[in-house]
Amino acid sequence: MSQSALSVLRTYADLTKPRLLPMVLFTGLPVFGMAAGREPSLGFAGLTLLGIALAAASANTLNAYIERDKDALMERTRERPLPSGKIAPGAALGFGLVLAVASTLLLGAVAGAPAAGLGIASILFYVFVYTVWLKPRSAWNAVIGGAAGAAAPLIADGAVNGSVGLAGLTLFAIVFFWQPPHVWAIALYRKRDYEAAGIPMLPSVIGDQPTRWRMLWYTLGLVPVTLAPVALGLLGPIYLAVALGMNAWFVFAAVQVLRERTDAAARRMFHVSLAYLFSLFLAMNVELLIGA
Repeated sequence: MSQSALSVLRTYADLTKPRLLPMVLFTGLPVFGMAAGREPSLGFAGLTLLGIALAAASANTLNAYIERDKDALMERTRERPLPSGKIAPGAALGFGLVLAVASTLLLGAVAGAPAAGLGIASILFYVFVYTVWLKPRSAWNAVIGGAAGAAAPLIADGAVNGSVGLAGLTLFAIVFFWQPPHVWAIALYRKRDYEAAGIPMLPSVIGDQPTRWRMLWYTLGLVPVTLAPVALGLLGPIYLAVALGMNAWFVFAAVQVLRERTDAAARRMFHVSLAYLFSLFLAMNVELLIGA
């Protein structure tokens, strides 16, 4: 393949925000180990996860299409394919729609109507509820919009069990309540960027210190949410030990943000939040693999 063809492929891949996709897949994976009554085959799990990845890629691409003008105003996003002029808006829109159709057809064929319907719902929610309506209007966009980023466990549960049950709901809740402090950490140290783009983020609307307090409340609230899978009998001691340790670290990072009041502390909180979520879901997958 020529260098120019590789460059085009890389540009289209960048539209999907590929760094976010592994975490999406990782949060859906444990549901297959919690399957009720049967152990899904590797082929079924792999194709379902591919369908989930295509849905997320579609949502991210359509988000990039809608926000291209705002992205051009922000330092951290102005080099993305659309604001930098590497790809035409019409081509990006078409690509996002093709991904949506591919995701729906794949999930419908492999995992059934419930999974396909949840995949469509996740795309529509992210594009219209979050990107078009909520994000430009409300500083609480990270709270409600978190539902879109937490959809993978729901789709996986719909695929495995034909409906959403405790496994999907508890893992959805973990990602949903994790997202606000994660996003607010970025909003603190990228405050000027969001203001330049006219996006109302919590630090600009209610102030930095009230935002830091809310980050702490959310991290404290995450403790019982992350322990729920153990209380419900879905997971056991390996996950419990990791969850307790990671919650202590996450709460400590939030306290440091509150005390230090610096961009450096907020940036550390952002990195801790990534390690936190990754570690929780890694522990889930390890425990389920050992117990299989």
